[in-house]
This record gives sequence, C-alpha cells and structure tokens, in this order.
Amino acid sequence: MERTEWHHAPLHVFAPNTVYMVTGATLHKQHFYLGRRRLEVLQETLLAIAKRREWEIRAWAIFSNHYHFIAKAPVHHGALYRLIQHIHAESARQLNLMDNTPGRQVWYQYWDKCITYEKSYCPRLHYVLKNAVHHKLVPVANAYPFCSAALFEARTPRPFRKKVESFKFDLLRDPDDFTPQWSQTSRCLDAVHP
Repeated sequence: MERTEWHHAPLHVFAPNTVYMVTGATLHKQHFYLGRRRLEVLQETLLAIAKRREWEIRAWAIFSNHYHFIAKAPVHHGALYRLIQHIHAESARQLNLMDNTPGRQVWYQYWDKCITYEKSYCPRLHYVLKNAVHHKLVPVANAYPFCSAALFEARTPRPFRKKVESFKFDLLRDPDDFTPQWSQTSRCLDAVHP
C-alpha cells in the first residue's frame, strides 16, 4: 500500500487492484473547459492516459470545472497520484496551448474514495453516470456526450443496469459542490447540442 501526503491536502492512500472513485477540480472552480473542443480534449486526455497507465475506467463524467471517474487500479505500478498528476499536467498543457497561457495553473486538487464493497460501488457508479442530470445539463444522462452513460447503456447487460439504477445516490458524501455554467453560456450549449 502506498501513502502520499501533501501539505494542506487530503490524505491519499493507494491499494493496487482496487476500484476508486475520483473527483478532480479546477483552481478556484474556474470553468476552464467551457465548450465542446475543450471538453473533448479533457475527455480524450483522461481516457488515453488511464489506458496507457493500465487503469480500467468503468465510468466517467467531464465538466467545465471538474470531472468524476471510477476506475480499477492495475496490479503493478499504478499509483493513483501519478495517474492524476499525468492527467492534470497533460490536460493543462493542452489547454494552455489553446489559450496561449503557458504555465497557468489549471487544476487544484482531487479527492478519491477507495471502493471495497458493492453497496459503495453501485451508488457511486450510478452517480457518475447520472452526474450531468444532477447538474441539470441534460434531461437524460445518455444525451450528455462527455460521460460514459450512453456507453454503459449500450454495453452493460440489462440486469446489472437495473441493479445499478436501483441504488440511490442522494446521500453520498463525495465532494461535488461544483456548478457548471452550461445553461447560462451559449458557447457551451453547443457541446450538448452540436
């Protein structure tokens, strides 16, 4: 087990071959990833780096100022903090190239939850899949292009989908006090309705 501590940061304990829910937040909850192209860059970066580092992504939801994902760690060499460092560094580099702002800090922190039993896994999976609905960005989760809800519906056997959907997530205490500004910003609406 690997343990990482930073001054003024939450404790991150890592266990290989275990499932985690992760939430990452931008600096001061700024909406750096407004618009379709920026969200595509963040989504592509997260998925590509997770795959390269052998993390098994099970669900994700990407927004203008935060993201959530659930993934299983690899058996070897898969420290969570290294995965997050790589995702944050690469996505910030790409965004700063787009904005011509080299060196700007984009990401602030991340929170993680080690998930070790089904009654913890299913409501969090349901939550990540329905997060765009939770934030009132779309009426149904599969309509949001920057999450895995449509893929989950298409590839998951119906009995397991029903099981996941039966778990309520309104009492979860995972951090998600972000307010995406999609409905207020016309340039962001094109991300949901091309």
